[in-house]
Amino acid sequence: MHDISQLQQAMEHSVLRSMFEARKRVFIDILGWDVPSLAGKYELDQFDTPEAKYIVLANGQSLHRASARLLPTHTPHLLDSIFPWLCRDGVPRGPTCREISRFCLDPRLTSTERRAVRNELVHALVEHALENGITQYTGIAEKAWLQQILEFGWRCRPLGPIHHWGRSRIGALIIDIDADTPALLERSGISALQPAREIAHVH
Repeated sequence: MHDISQLQQAMEHSVLRSMFEARKRVFIDILGWDVPSLAGKYELDQFDTPEAKYIVLANGQSLHRASARLLPTHTPHLLDSIFPWLCRDGVPRGPTCREISRFCLDPRLTSTERRAVRNELVHALVEHALENGITQYTGIAEKAWLQQILEFGWRCRPLGPIHHWGRSRIGALIIDIDADTPALLERSGISALQPAREIAHVH
């Protein structure tokens, strides 16, 4: 259940509105996830609460290019509420640990643009972590995407084995973030050298 006043406030933010529209196109229309939509236009779930923060890359017209949701791990989040069985030794939690979810690249991007914007968003997440005292990110991903994340060059490891979930194979991972992380990403080809862009850090 969503607080309507909170949703109305969020929808008044043009970047957030564009992000929720993109999430609906990607996760519901393209990937076929069985998740709720608002007015058949926006994708939101029970974790889009006042605790959530969003890193959004937008163009000059405030239109979504890529985004990710960050949730604190001391409150309900996907890994502890729905997928704790993905973690062999328990769900990581802590004041400097955040969960990344709803990593979303706009479907209107070309394949070349998608790779560049993906790299841009990864660096934006690291930048946000370094600026806000975040030392770890957790996340859940399908097998192919999880393998890509593990190969980005940063300090990242699985939290348990891959499991079948419906028609998918998914796993959980944890990423350690420190001052060396940007250089590690660059060294493995995850470059932040992109044209000027707008980054919105929004609630």
